[in-house]
Amino acid sequence: MKPKIADAVVQPEVKGQKESIVGNQEEDEGIGAAGGELEVNEEKKTKGQSQDGADAGVDVQVQVPNMEDGVGPQNAQQKAVVEAFKHAWKGYKQYAWGHDELKPISKAASDWFGLGLTIIDSLDTMWIMGLMEEFEEARRWVEKDLVLKKNVDVNLFETTIRVLGGLLSAFHLSNDGLFLEKARELGDRLMPCFNSPSKIPYSDVNLDTGKAHPPRWGPDSTTSEVTSIQLEFRELSHQTGNDKYKNAVDEVMGHIQSLPKENGLIPIFVNARSGQFRAGATITVGARGDSYYEYLLKQWLQTGKTEDKLRDEYVTAIEGMQKNLVKSTAANGLKFIGELVRGSFSPKMDHLVCFLPGTLAIGHHNGLDASHLELAKELAKTCYQMYADMPTGLSPEIAYFNINNPGKPDIEVKNADTHNLLRPETVESLFYLYRLTGDKQYRDWGWKIFQAFEKYTKVQGGGYSSIGSVKDTKNPRFRDKMESFFLGETLKYLFLLFSDDPTLLSLDKYVFNTEAHPLPIWRP
Repeated sequence: MKPKIADAVVQPEVKGQKESIVGNQEEDEGIGAAGGELEVNEEKKTKGQSQDGADAGVDVQVQVPNMEDGVGPQNAQQKAVVEAFKHAWKGYKQYAWGHDELKPISKAASDWFGLGLTIIDSLDTMWIMGLMEEFEEARRWVEKDLVLKKNVDVNLFETTIRVLGGLLSAFHLSNDGLFLEKARELGDRLMPCFNSPSKIPYSDVNLDTGKAHPPRWGPDSTTSEVTSIQLEFRELSHQTGNDKYKNAVDEVMGHIQSLPKENGLIPIFVNARSGQFRAGATITVGARGDSYYEYLLKQWLQTGKTEDKLRDEYVTAIEGMQKNLVKSTAANGLKFIGELVRGSFSPKMDHLVCFLPGTLAIGHHNGLDASHLELAKELAKTCYQMYADMPTGLSPEIAYFNINNPGKPDIEVKNADTHNLLRPETVESLFYLYRLTGDKQYRDWGWKIFQAFEKYTKVQGGGYSSIGSVKDTKNPRFRDKMESFFLGETLKYLFLLFSDDPTLLSLDKYVFNTEAHPLPIWRP
């Protein structure tokens, strides 16, 4: 039987950043981007409410997936990526099973929310890699050990993109109702975040008590966080038949769209009590701003391109970037995206910005202006150069670009910014550009990046570690942290980049959330 991924058949029901780490701040958190048919059983989409007004659980028939329906490696490069995943999984399973993340140097576990983030982030990656033994093992953990009613404060955004997104994606690929039931329960436990005086949700909530509140570090929510939960909550409504999830996140977007903006660009902080942007806040496509722009386009795609206001907001924002944020270096004309700090331009670009070439490319694929694809190609070249210019071949977390002196290098990296967190954004964009243009240059770049990860971040005995210096080949300084997104995003996008099958998670049938979890495009 030829391996395949199920193509989710979804009824046309139209009734919704990972932080950049500067210097050593938040070092321990690393917070911050077909084939056959799968029938969605109506038994798994029971709608309604219980008599006391609480939401009824989804009536699911838990089905063990057909383990022949995976997608395994088809060539040597994909096999190498699968081996890398297995090495990472080996370390996690041996030393951190059931915990959020592996500390590969200490051979220990670390917890952020205590929700097994690495397991859930990895479910769909294992499925498309054909690692069905590992997938079943992870499924058993979700069934028996994933406890969502727990006395822990979680971040709405991170929990949505990693856990809710991961569960929904696993449901679509495997047709296993267990994942949808867990997704519904999690969605319900996150809903108190939306009980704010404005339409802007609180950033954090206790999964047991339901008490929601602003972040501990200040009064404001991060703009990209409150506007990058829509794909997941909309899809949860789509599958459960309960519109409350979609309505909540649509109100957030409606409110953000009503606020005044400069050329479609948004400040990075918004207050959940007043509903207003923080005056004078930085405007960036990097940390705290990034996925707002990504989700404008992707929500439009998710709905089968039926909500044109989202597309129009996205196009306005891209025009605003081209006018205010896109600059070129003095030496070699590398195009990059800078920031506006208190109204003044800063030639600083986070690695997180490297999601944008892929987003621009998929926008052009769906009918947007050819200038979007040209900018995508230019920015992808710059993002790759952020790797190629470093002695290790790995990108720093943040780079500064020289726009004034032709005699100086294009890229400058400050000592506080030399770390690499195993981030996915560049290989994500390389995947999109290769898939949509067929230019093998993007594969070549991705292979070099993968080899650098293998050389400088692989840990003997299992796992990969973020490193403290991309400039030091002799002592890159392991930071003793393997982010869940390395398995959920970075290795997934590398596997897809090296795929010879354009129907594998077809970009005309799936839209990826900002944690690389594929969700089906609704058919109008």
